[in-house]
Amino acid sequence: MSLKKTFWRFIWPSVFAQWIFALYTMVDGLFVARGVSEAALAAVNIASPFVNFLFSVSILFAVGTSTIVAICLGKSEQRKAEEAYTQSLLLLLGVSAVIMLTVLLNLNEVSLFLGATAENLDDVKHYILSILPFSWCFIIAYSFEILVKTDGYPKFATIAVTVGAVLNCILDFLFVMVFHWGIGGAGLATGISQCALVFIYLSHFLSSRATIRFRKFRWDIPQIVRSVKIGLSSCLTEFSAGITVFLFNHTILKYLGNEGIISYTIIAYINTIVVMSLAGIAQGAQPLISFYYGKGEKKVYITLLKYGMLFSVGLGILAFTAVMAGADWLVGMFISPELVVLRARSASAFRIFSCSFLIMGINIQMGGYFTAVERARPALIISLGRGFVTIAIALNVCTWLYGGAGIWWSSAVSEFLCLILTALFAYQYKKQVLRN
Repeated sequence: MSLKKTFWRFIWPSVFAQWIFALYTMVDGLFVARGVSEAALAAVNIASPFVNFLFSVSILFAVGTSTIVAICLGKSEQRKAEEAYTQSLLLLLGVSAVIMLTVLLNLNEVSLFLGATAENLDDVKHYILSILPFSWCFIIAYSFEILVKTDGYPKFATIAVTVGAVLNCILDFLFVMVFHWGIGGAGLATGISQCALVFIYLSHFLSSRATIRFRKFRWDIPQIVRSVKIGLSSCLTEFSAGITVFLFNHTILKYLGNEGIISYTIIAYINTIVVMSLAGIAQGAQPLISFYYGKGEKKVYITLLKYGMLFSVGLGILAFTAVMAGADWLVGMFISPELVVLRARSASAFRIFSCSFLIMGINIQMGGYFTAVERARPALIISLGRGFVTIAIALNVCTWLYGGAGIWWSSAVSEFLCLILTALFAYQYKKQVLRN
């Protein structure tokens, strides 16, 4: 198979899987908006960074482990690859238990920290509580999804997440629209569908077709540290959507109030889909880049970077164009027709916000590439920049200059600031590595 065909074989399933994961919370929002109220929709948005956090914890270990496994396979070190894989899964189970217990004991404080107000505190707590027992499912399922692709079965990962998404839609309809279990029903539907995913992936890893298998191991602390270093930038990229929602929610409540939260909830759903799609390109290319990096074939993994960059930029342009043309329709999916002013304001804000889609693909792809070739420092700084630092700076500067109206421009400003950092690291990498 040609390199280009191999690239597409890994990329499309990864991107599609990211769409499905992003759609989980979006589907919850759709049913909550239609089956409960627009105010309850805002509560789902306030709680959504917790879901992003669960996925991010998973990817923190899964991407690092995937990179190590791919490099080991490239060097024909099968035993080391399997030991790293098994150790990562057991570690994630332990981390999941700690998260569940910590949040359960501090549910009120966690809800307030996320941005819950007196009006929606009960809804936020109810939604988090409905998801909490399934936290381990979110973490393990996402880890399995990445490792199945590294095992050479990207299509199986796509089929699995599709089955999970369909199950989530069916259960959302039953629990929210038929049984009228409210916002908790939406969370329960998502949790059950993630649990089903775990068992679907296990059916692969316990079968004869699996290349990577469970194996007895001794705890290897240096390898765990190495895995965390490698996966940290991808973790922050994944969590950046949650951090962005968190920062925006607090700023919007200060300047625009609850109606602004409803507008941003819709924007955040589409933004999450775009961010996770671009992250899917980086994650899909990562096992291939790491494999050829392990083999020392520089020309091949640089070509893979070029493919990923072109696809990322193209997808960003497509997302921007789609929002400019269809913002009114997208907003109308969530907001009742009688709320004309809120619809118009939301669509206008959405079009401004979408300018960031034109830039973010470059930042995410370069961060993913640096992760794949074990350049942890630039990968971490890029991810920290776009996920934490630059968005905070942009929000403060834009609201200082333009008040509440500046909020919608801050994402594009943040991505542009991060692009400067990315360009500097790319130039430094080219100078130090590619010319040797």
